[in-house]
Amino acid sequence: MAAATQRLNVMGNDACALGAVAAGCRFFAGYPITPSSEIAERMSRELPKVDGVFIQMEDEIASMGAVLGASMGGVKAMTASSGPGFSLKQENLGYAAGAEIPCVVIDVMRGGPSTGMPTRPSQGDVMQARWGTHGDHAVIVLAPASVKEIYEQTIRAFNLSERLRVPVVVLFDEVIGHLLETVELLDPATLDLAGRKWAAGPRETYLPFEQTADLIPAMARPGDGYRCHTTGLTHAETGFPTQDPETVERVTRRVLDKLARHRELVESYEALDTADAEVLVVAIGISARAARRAVTAARQKGVKAGLFRPITLWPFPEDRFREAAAGAAAIVVPEMNAGQLSLEIERLCAPGTKVSPLNRIDGEPVSPLEIAARIEELAGHG
Repeated sequence: MAAATQRLNVMGNDACALGAVAAGCRFFAGYPITPSSEIAERMSRELPKVDGVFIQMEDEIASMGAVLGASMGGVKAMTASSGPGFSLKQENLGYAAGAEIPCVVIDVMRGGPSTGMPTRPSQGDVMQARWGTHGDHAVIVLAPASVKEIYEQTIRAFNLSERLRVPVVVLFDEVIGHLLETVELLDPATLDLAGRKWAAGPRETYLPFEQTADLIPAMARPGDGYRCHTTGLTHAETGFPTQDPETVERVTRRVLDKLARHRELVESYEALDTADAEVLVVAIGISARAARRAVTAARQKGVKAGLFRPITLWPFPEDRFREAAAGAAAIVVPEMNAGQLSLEIERLCAPGTKVSPLNRIDGEPVSPLEIAARIEELAGHG
C-alpha cells in the first residue's frame, strides 16, 4: 500500500518548518534573519498546535545555546538562520559536536561575506557548514534541491541527529527556500521516526561517553537518575575533562569514526546519466536544478553528459562520486560562490581529469544555458 500523502502548494521555508514538526521537533529558538525568517514564523504558528515551544532569543548565539539546552533536556530541537547568523552559531555548534548533542540547524544561504546581500541567493556556506567551527569534529550536512526534498531532508536530519548523536545542518540557497511548488508530502502519521538511544541498566556503571560497539553512547534522560557531566572540554568516557593523550585520542577518534561506521545510513545522492558520461556536472541546490536541464539538453545534442548531486554534502559521498566520474574526461562544477565545492571535486578526481569551475558571485543563479555551453565546450562541440 502506498504511503499516505498530503498535497500542498507550499514554499521551501514553510516546508522546512512542516518537516521539522512532522519529525517530532518540539522546540525552536531563533532570531529573525533574511532569507530564513519564514521558517521561524511558521514554527511560531505550528509548535503551539503540538504542545511545542517557540522562543525568539536576543541573538543567534543565544538561540543555538537554547537549542542545546532543550536537546539535553530530551527534546528534539532546531534553529534556523542565514550566513551571518550561521557564523554566530558556530561556537555552540562546536559544543554540540564535541559533547555529541543532537540538534538540527537550518542555513538558508545568501550572499556574503559579512552582511552581504540579504535578499540575493548564494551557495557561499559550503565550507562554513563543514569547517565553520574549530577543531576536528563530526557534522552531517544535507543539501536539498526542491521544496519536497526540504521537507524530506529536514525529517531525515532529525532522524540522523537523534540516532547518531551529531548536529545536522540542512543547507539550501535562497532560491530553494523561497520557491513555491505544489508537492506531495508524506503524511506525518506515516513517518518512520528515529529515537535517541537512552541509558538503561545499572546507574553506577553508566558512562555517558562509553566506547560502544556502534560508537554511539547512550544519553542520560533527565530524571532517570543517570549521572552525566557535560562539557565542551575534551573529556574521558566519564564526561569529565582530561588532557591525557591516550584518552583524548581514543575519545576523539570515536566521535570522528562514528559517521564512517554508519556511512550507509548517512550518505545520499542522485546520479543522472552517469554510466556513460564523458562530461559530468556536480552541483547542489538551484545550481543542480539548472544542471539537470543542461544535461538533458546536452544529451539531446548527442553529448554524453551526466549529473552527480550530493544530497549528503558532508561527509561527501566520495566512493559514489568516483563511480559516477569513472568514465568522465571533464567535470563541470557550477556553484554560486568562488569555487568551494570544486576544491573538493579536484581532490577526489582521478589524475588527468579536467575540473572546470563555473562560478557566479553576483547574486544571480547559474543558468542552464551557461552550464550547457560549458558542457559542449568541454565535449569539443563548442
